[in-house]
Amino acid sequence: MKRSVPCRKTSHTNIVVENLDASVKQLEDVFGGSFMLDLPGENWHACLIEVGGLIVELFEPQHFLLHGRIGPHYLGLEYEADLAAARAAIADHGIRIIRDIGQAVHTDPGDCFGVDYEFFGGSFYGPDAPHVKTRTRTPEHWAAHPVGYAGLVGYTHAVVDIDAASGFLQSFLGAKPVYETERSGLQARAIGLEIANAICELVSPNGDGPLMREMLVQGQGLRSTVYRVQSVAATRAYLEEKGLRVSDGTAPGSIAVDPRDNLGIRFEFAAQKKLGSG
Repeated sequence: MKRSVPCRKTSHTNIVVENLDASVKQLEDVFGGSFMLDLPGENWHACLIEVGGLIVELFEPQHFLLHGRIGPHYLGLEYEADLAAARAAIADHGIRIIRDIGQAVHTDPGDCFGVDYEFFGGSFYGPDAPHVKTRTRTPEHWAAHPVGYAGLVGYTHAVVDIDAASGFLQSFLGAKPVYETERSGLQARAIGLEIANAICELVSPNGDGPLMREMLVQGQGLRSTVYRVQSVAATRAYLEEKGLRVSDGTAPGSIAVDPRDNLGIRFEFAAQKKLGSG
């Protein structure tokens, strides 16, 4: 029997951006981002910044040419997990490793339905986190921001074969199915999976609609981060006051910031805890 990765916590999303400084400014000015750590490198300039209680790692490639076809995008996300167990599960599933730095390992998106899963044995969270310059903020801090953050719902993941993707995540990450529904606004079928402390909502086109058109450009992979907020109406009013275009989100009652106004990246906001409710 194949072993699963024992994911403890969603650590951070990994996002490829065209301009790191502009992206940091956007996250700080609009979403109250708290800069945690600068990570300059030979092939890219990266950083960690907390937004709404979730850490985001931004990567600006040294040359954006090779990413120009799809533009800014979610490369994947990191989970806190026992690293030895994660390596065993990766081997059991025959998944290729595209980056291994010893204390963290990245999987090949080509083997994971378009997602680079990164696993890290430590943590960047809490008052005693050893790897960062600025510690993560409290829930009370984020609740006081005009967005009205109330925690993380999860993320959406666009796939071609939703049943195969669901089976893979149940086997590889120990995901637990919690709902199945239709997302008529996207013309898509959805399956919600609980992984660690968040919901991964798989979405797959079932007709020629918005999701299919998105995937014709970007293919499979993570498509949005979904934050829980105290009041969707208040969050919408704040975002529109900031000059951002806001539309319906993936789940009924949720909203999304137009990626053209947000670094090319989709953020969503929902009042409910799970994407399948409401």
